[in-house]
Amino acid sequence: MPTLQILTGPLKDQTVNITGERFVMGRERDCELLLDIPLASRHHACFYKADDGWRIQDLGSVNGTLHNGAKVQDAILASGDKIAIGEVIMVFNDGTPAAKAAAPSTTVAPSAPQPEAGSPAQDAAIQALVQQMSLRTKAIGREMGKVIIGQTEIVSQLLTAIISNGHVLMIGMPGLAKTTMIRTLSEVIDLKFNRIQFTPDLMPSDITGTDVLEINDATGHKEYRFIKGPIFCNILLADEINRTPPKTQAALLEAMQEHRVTAAGHTYQLTLPFFVLATQNPLEQEGTYPLPEAQLDRFMFSIYIDYPSAEEEEEIARVTTKRNKVELQKTMNSKEILELQDVVRNMPVSNHVVKYATRLARSTRPVGEHAPDFIKKWIHCGAGPRASQYLVLAAKGHAVSDGRLLVTTDDVRAIARPILRHRMFTNFAADAEGMDSDKIVQRLIEEVPEPSEKDY
Repeated sequence: MPTLQILTGPLKDQTVNITGERFVMGRERDCELLLDIPLASRHHACFYKADDGWRIQDLGSVNGTLHNGAKVQDAILASGDKIAIGEVIMVFNDGTPAAKAAAPSTTVAPSAPQPEAGSPAQDAAIQALVQQMSLRTKAIGREMGKVIIGQTEIVSQLLTAIISNGHVLMIGMPGLAKTTMIRTLSEVIDLKFNRIQFTPDLMPSDITGTDVLEINDATGHKEYRFIKGPIFCNILLADEINRTPPKTQAALLEAMQEHRVTAAGHTYQLTLPFFVLATQNPLEQEGTYPLPEAQLDRFMFSIYIDYPSAEEEEEIARVTTKRNKVELQKTMNSKEILELQDVVRNMPVSNHVVKYATRLARSTRPVGEHAPDFIKKWIHCGAGPRASQYLVLAAKGHAVSDGRLLVTTDDVRAIARPILRHRMFTNFAADAEGMDSDKIVQRLIEEVPEPSEKDY
């Protein structure tokens, strides 16, 4: 059985057994390991059993989780690894005989000297990492361009969402390469990929997994074994997600928000990174079900795919009707993506940008004090606080993909449409006048001013 040897903090010198397949640490009373310290979040981090062994995952804590001195989101564990949460330092032991023979050391030497936080050396290191990752994202775009003709803006938005750790909903008529685009991305990035074809008869257990009764022929002993569903992957293609009823669509909610799956009373942690990239045909077509607002809100981006230009369509007809095999090169792996997501999450952003992003999101609400007249006229429900969060986070991702550490209001405007368009719901007056959410977001971008001196 895996154990934790507590080195410092209130539980110093205690040895704790890691029970079950998911072991949560934090200040909340329902945690398996209660950490009654100020720097711990309510549900701070967890150990969980994955296909490649035991892993540590940060659960969105405020102060972060350190693995051998480095802040991580998700990392594989080995015996002797040191985990730090605030002033609590603990050593992981996987419980194998070899690990028991080697007593864990109370100190772990870093692989290389780490620059002091906020120092010029650290800033230079971050800038170098951003530049390197910017080149990687551009390389991904070039590799996808071998298969996808045109749609460069769509590919750019898709990559921005991934490095910002967001899910994407892609909407367009059949035959516009939505599925091909996502499958090509999965081939360029070295991640585990699964595809689910959503149909009216699809059940939630077809997504999350199911319990199977196993009988031992020799002893007659019966027990249930959980068979993991296709959701246990890194990139999940939910193809034609609006072809299945809301009950089945809801099977994705917990995984998209909390990166875990609960089935038959047990909770299973998903291996990070985890993305849901969904395709959807327009709702005007027969046999479709509108996505619930709660599910729509969990998608960072809603990307509309339009018809290609005449030149692009001629190129598509020319290239895809020949027998040719395209060789795609993998340009990034899961570790690099998690590292890039950490860079995006920890990037500084000015109050000016935050105020502008928040003002833009709040301006979509017709009940707001500063809502423009056209919002009160055409919108019956606007974007929630998650839109403000995503505007700031995706603006950081947009800057990083461009190789910049400076986030500006231009970055916010660049990603405002795919973030806000599916969080604004038009009323009858807008429909009667031919105004859709896309046109309204564009008018918001043009008319909502940036914060001025009197706003500070």
